[in-house]
Amino acid sequence: MKQTMLWGVFVGVVLVACAAAQERGTWRATGNSARTITGDVSLSDAKLVVDFSSYTIAKIRALQPNELSAAFDADSNAGGSGNLYRLNIPATKRLLHKNTLCGSDDTQWMATYVVGRSLQLAFFSGQTVPVLKLEALSNSTDLCGTFSYTR
Repeated sequence: MKQTMLWGVFVGVVLVACAAAQERGTWRATGNSARTITGDVSLSDAKLVVDFSSYTIAKIRALQPNELSAAFDADSNAGGSGNLYRLNIPATKRLLHKNTLCGSDDTQWMATYVVGRSLQLAFFSGQTVPVLKLEALSNSTDLCGTFSYTR
């Protein structure tokens, strides 16, 4: 009984570690918005690199399948994983082609969604934690944009 319980705990820890590791690394911009605004990005446990600038990120929590579905228009049965991060990218920071992530607002939040070899990032402004539900997102002025990447 103890062996089965320990094995279950071990498998759970490995699965959580693998889900976090999926986001790490360098991602090539594939969507039009990503190619013209952010370019390629790199993620580590504590940093996001966009257009050769590094930003500190702090993982807030893992996202639930219904949140991933609402934020990224993803099939909730498709699998994949994602997280919500806190960060601060000033509105004055110009990226590719002199674009910004959130217009005249600072970028405060980032949601991730990884499935297979693809990554999607959603950036949000605003001090409050974004509500990742379909109705809330459709009425939100804090969603700055969603960007697509691949390995």
